[in-house]
Amino acid sequence: MRKSRKETAKTRERIVKKAAHAFMRDGIAESGLLNVMASAGLTQGGFYRHFASKDQLVSEAVEKNLDAVLRHLEEKGGDEALAEILHDYLSQKHRDHYNGACPLAALGTELPRADKKTRAAASAGLDRFIAAIEHKLSSSHKDAQARARAIAAAMVGGIVISRITTDEKLSNSILRDTKAFVLEAQ
Repeated sequence: MRKSRKETAKTRERIVKKAAHAFMRDGIAESGLLNVMASAGLTQGGFYRHFASKDQLVSEAVEKNLDAVLRHLEEKGGDEALAEILHDYLSQKHRDHYNGACPLAALGTELPRADKKTRAAASAGLDRFIAAIEHKLSSSHKDAQARARAIAAAMVGGIVISRITTDEKLSNSILRDTKAFVLEAQ
């Protein structure tokens, strides 16, 4: 029996959500379609009813996760917006939990080798990330966009490096020191 369009859309959304979690946690290359589909409660054979390729799934998963992270950044307002963003992004929770993690930090080393559509989605997300930070900076900065690019790089790099080390104290210090450095430099 065929599923309704609504059921098919829900299934596709579930696959994208499970794939996004797997990609953030295990990386794109290490996340096989068999495991992604099984985590969504489906067989691998059903994959091609929803997607033309794994690349298409990766692109949609990256775009979905980036949108969620960026909406959260863009919603922050007020004088302490940048401090709140730094607190949330450069946190132990973000470092340790990949579900809903920022794809720029979780997949940063894999995205340059992704297909064109995925790279375009990541690039558009990065532009939006920088714009959100720029919007939070004091309008008195004539070089706000340059500062926003540097802050975005520090934030993403801080998470990446904090995840690399096996020394929890050092990892926590990297998060704390990156936050302090950005706040002082802004």
